[in-house]
Amino acid sequence: MKNILFRSITISIAALASFAACKKDSATTGTITNATLPDVFKKFNTSVQVYVEGNTVVIKTNGLPDHKSPYFTTSDSRYEAYNGTNANFQLNPNRIVEQSLTFKIPVNPAEAGTKAATPLGPIGVSLNGVPLFNQYAGPSQPLTNEINSFDQYNGHPQQSGQYHYHVEPLSITVQKGKSSLIGFLLDGFPVYGPVENGTTIGSASLDIYHGHTGVTADYPAGIYHYHITADAPYINGSGFWGTAGKVTQ
Repeated sequence: MKNILFRSITISIAALASFAACKKDSATTGTITNATLPDVFKKFNTSVQVYVEGNTVVIKTNGLPDHKSPYFTTSDSRYEAYNGTNANFQLNPNRIVEQSLTFKIPVNPAEAGTKAATPLGPIGVSLNGVPLFNQYAGPSQPLTNEINSFDQYNGHPQQSGQYHYHVEPLSITVQKGKSSLIGFLLDGFPVYGPVENGTTIGSASLDIYHGHTGVTADYPAGIYHYHITADAPYINGSGFWGTAGKVTQ
C-alpha cells in the first residue's frame, strides 16, 4: 500500500513539474508576440507576418503584390494587361514568382555613425510585402530605360521573378493617399509618400539620403524618415541613414 501511495505521489509531482516547465517555456520564448509590436507595424497587410524578436522587427513575406499586373502569367486570375500612362511601356521577359523573404530591422532605429550604401536587391519592404529597391537598374546604372518596363502600379519582376518597386508604389498611394506610410527600409526608418503637410516634396527638399527629421502621423514625437519623390533617386539617395538590418531570401 505504501509503495502504491509513493508511486502516485511521485507521478503527481512529475506531472506538475512537467506542466510548470511547459508554462515556463511558453513564457520565455525568444519571439515576442504582437502584444509588444509597435502600432505602426500593424499597418502591414494581413498577408505579411510581422513580429518582434529581441531588438528587431521580423517581417516575413512572399513578395507577391496585392494588385494585378501584366507580369503574372496570362492564365493567372491576377493577370491584367498594361493599362498605364507610359506610351513607351515594354513588358520585360520575366514573370512574377512567389518568394520567401525575411526582413529583420531595428525596432528602435538610430542614426549610423558611418553611413553605408544601399545594395542592389531589397533595401526595404512596402506595406503590401513587396520589396523596395534602390535607384539603380544595375551597378551604377540609372533606371532610365528600365522605367519603361514598370507596370501600371510602378513595379516589375527581376530575373528570378522577384517583383519589386524602385519608385512610388501607386497601389499604395492611390488607396491610402500620397502622404501615407509606404513601408520601411532595412535600417528601420519609415518611408512616406511624396506629399507632406499638403505639399509635394522633391529630392531638393531632402538630404543626401533622401529623408529628413520631422513629425509624421505615425510618429507624433518626430522621427527621421524617407520620402518617395517623382525625381531621382526616388526612394533613397546616398545610402542608409541608420544601421541596416538584414534580409534573407
